[in-house]
Amino acid sequence: MSDDTGATMRALSQNTHGGPEVLQETRVPRPAPGPSEILVAVRAAGINPTDWKHRSAGLFLNRLPLVLGWDVSGVVVAVGFGVTLFQPGDEVFGMLPYPHGVGSHAEYVVGPTRAFARKPAGIDHVQAGALPLAALTAYQALVDTAEIRADQRVLVHAAAGGVGHLAVQIAKAHGAHVIGTASTPKHEFLRELGADEVIDYREVDFTEATGDIDVVLDPLVGEVAARSLEVLRPGGTLVSLLPLSGEVLERAAQRGIRATPVLVEADHAGMNAIAELVEKGALRAHVEATYPLAEGAEAHALGETNRTTGKIVLTMAGPEQ
Repeated sequence: MSDDTGATMRALSQNTHGGPEVLQETRVPRPAPGPSEILVAVRAAGINPTDWKHRSAGLFLNRLPLVLGWDVSGVVVAVGFGVTLFQPGDEVFGMLPYPHGVGSHAEYVVGPTRAFARKPAGIDHVQAGALPLAALTAYQALVDTAEIRADQRVLVHAAAGGVGHLAVQIAKAHGAHVIGTASTPKHEFLRELGADEVIDYREVDFTEATGDIDVVLDPLVGEVAARSLEVLRPGGTLVSLLPLSGEVLERAAQRGIRATPVLVEADHAGMNAIAELVEKGALRAHVEATYPLAEGAEAHALGETNRTTGKIVLTMAGPEQ
């Protein structure tokens, strides 16, 4: 590996918390891989709700300046001591360790080798960059936590969103009967993904439209989490992507329902499972829009409308070598 001491790279950085306008393209030092790490030239990196929440309020990360981004798809440039899984030139995708491994909204990023998997050959970097955080969240919620099985009834709230549309496909790939909530214009999209039933949450009370549910995946919390208990059968599972109130946890326990939040974790085995689903044609990310790195603020503004379908992805031109 050549000596890149003093090398810099383009990155989308912020020096304060606030609206999308705090994001600025700047130059920062280019990282180097340490033991058990790889340096990846980023080709595409998804944006997730956690990005704009951290941008505006800090959440788990109160350090500034801050380069956001956990999704990565790109090409290995260099490897650190002890790395055997990848070598320079390999195409990989993965999720940096959440939350402290942040930093993929840049031309290069360093991450633990086992946060990555080989990018499926049948998809491009934009598709691959859209998948990691959202797909791992859905996979860990449904497969690892709820342990979904064939023929179970699974209700996915916000089913056309970043996590939701991938959860629909993952549940179907495991043989579940999938019910999704979304506005009517998105129903055909969900049916194309394999949803067996769709409910317009704005027009229909889902507690009256469905029931006898084995697993609920809820990215919304609040009233939706509490009301989801009404449609779960005893022994069912409510998985939330945000903290659950003590009242919800108490009501769930009284009804014999498991209710638990889940926080996504970097996961080599999970990424390989996602890659396998992609290769089988059972999983694909819907990309609503792509933006170049320099237009990251516009990408955040679009995401914050909460009206997008699927994912938004930042793309990098060929990084300087």
